[in-house]
Amino acid sequence: MQLSQMKKGAVGRVTGISAADPLIEAKLREIGFAENDAVELAHTGPLAKTPLCVRLNRTLIALRADEAQAIEVELD
Repeated sequence: MQLSQMKKGAVGRVTGISAADPLIEAKLREIGFAENDAVELAHTGPLAKTPLCVRLNRTLIALRADEAQAIEVELD
């Protein structure tokens, strides 16, 4: 499942990061996303569920929809 498909409050683990644009994948890895990290979808925007606010290692990170679609997760 993609991170963008999670429901608000859901918790999961990153299983992969893969984007059509290598710059998006590199950015996600640079800001701390890695396989096996725990993530929680903390908040979503009012329209079209974007931006998404994700809790990663006690840090809140705002993501656009295309960035969240590049992150594969498995729900806990």
